[in-house]
Amino acid sequence: MGEKPERKLMEQKKTIIDSHVHCGIQDSFPCQALENYLEAISGTQITGAAMFPPVFEIYDRHNPDFEDTPYWRERRRRANEYLTRLKDAPIQIIPYFFIWNDFATDQITEQHKGIKWHRHKDEPVYHYNTRECRLAVEKIRELLMPVVYEEELENTIEFIFSIAKGVRVIIPHLGGLNGSYYALKRNSVWENPMVYTDTALAAPAEIKDYIKEYGTGRILFGSDFPFGDPKLELSKILKLELKPEDENAILSENLTSLLRESNP
Repeated sequence: MGEKPERKLMEQKKTIIDSHVHCGIQDSFPCQALENYLEAISGTQITGAAMFPPVFEIYDRHNPDFEDTPYWRERRRRANEYLTRLKDAPIQIIPYFFIWNDFATDQITEQHKGIKWHRHKDEPVYHYNTRECRLAVEKIRELLMPVVYEEELENTIEFIFSIAKGVRVIIPHLGGLNGSYYALKRNSVWENPMVYTDTALAAPAEIKDYIKEYGTGRILFGSDFPFGDPKLELSKILKLELKPEDENAILSENLTSLLRESNP
């Protein structure tokens, strides 16, 4: 009989980086401050996390007619700054800058290693057809920063193949909230060498299909904390019983390689 994934994890020293973590202190429902994440990963060998602010610290996602105000601009500034102050955490913290319609790329610091770009259907929309958006994308491209991009299917395709062509894009949840894994597959998104993905809340069958079709070079372990349980999400990867080099690629090496080029 093979080893249980949990035992396998505990017996082998690994570098494991969670590529998809929400972390902030202004939105406390659910609780998602650093200490809450550390409690959630207790007993695992997760050694680092790519973190971005909670959505509700960036814009009012419950108001489709949301208009920006000085209050929300300051709330965003504090949210993005909070992650850069976690330098003394017991795990490696990799801050991502959550961008919104002020496209405040001047607030990106050398500590920010990626960009979070996010909205769901019926939420306020990004102003893609503006000069500010174009300049922000140019800046992101110049800095070689990857973008965790969660949007509707039509916008996802337009962003990857036109608006942000040449930018490395990480589609979370294996596309579960970008139109679906298979919709992106039909549109040849996964074949694009600039497109990565993460496993947060993805179905095991989709993870297996992705690996079979596209290999393990552009897929990242992620939990979607606090909406996903890091331990359960990690166990999905371990249960695949991949070759050690493929497992290590997913658990940390792909993300490390991706971020190595980021130059804010």
